[in-house]
Amino acid sequence: MTFWEHLDELRSTLIWSIVAIAVCGIVAFIFKEILFDHILLAPKEKSFVTYQLLCKLAELVSMPSLCIDPSSFQIININLAGQFMSHMTISLVAGLVVAMPFVVWQFWRFIKPGLTDSEVKHTRGGVFIISMLFLTGILFSYFIVVPLMVNFLGGYQVSETVTNQIALSSYTGSVTLMTLLMGLLFELPIVVIFLTKAGVITPAYLKKYRKHTLIAILIIAGVITPSPDVFSQLIVAIPLYGLFEFSVNISSRIYARKQNSLAG
Repeated sequence: MTFWEHLDELRSTLIWSIVAIAVCGIVAFIFKEILFDHILLAPKEKSFVTYQLLCKLAELVSMPSLCIDPSSFQIININLAGQFMSHMTISLVAGLVVAMPFVVWQFWRFIKPGLTDSEVKHTRGGVFIISMLFLTGILFSYFIVVPLMVNFLGGYQVSETVTNQIALSSYTGSVTLMTLLMGLLFELPIVVIFLTKAGVITPAYLKKYRKHTLIAILIIAGVITPSPDVFSQLIVAIPLYGLFEFSVNISSRIYARKQNSLAG
């Protein structure tokens, strides 16, 4: 294919991806009550599944501090077009999340012709893995990180004379940003695979900074968890550190395969 044919194929890929996101976004926009009342605003309610499960866990392990009573705060709108713009923005984000597998597949179709048969064989199932990692990060954020973050920040007060009335845009922005960041963070194994194959990083490099990574994860967990007990921090920290160790393991396998190939 010529350069212009490649460019035309890329344009087609981008158009189909945008159409998919737009269609999913329109569907999300139509079901406003489900999108906001049952999904986006749910983590601020005591009936949210995460709080219920933590209270049951608190009873089982005899740790009352695990039973979180979510902070009571009011979400307000202070801009004339604030609610409509939030509705549009959140619908677009929801469309992106739902359409992500299709978008990944579209880009896979674009780059596949440029790969060798061996590369195609080794990357088989890549679309599924990338999509599942992203959606796993989204779910981890929504059910674990977001409730803890909302409870802590929503109830934090510098003085009892200052009450919390959270702007709608602030709430939706914080929740969606954290959720998308976690979705991208869970793509770490894929990034490690490419960087290891490119020779940018090695397993030794990752292992060298293992302690630094653990400390950083514990600090992050300590910041976003509201209760002072270690158990709640571990709920957040263990999956994140497990993701890092999984990435190290993948890097080790790829590096060993490369060394054996060079030796052969």
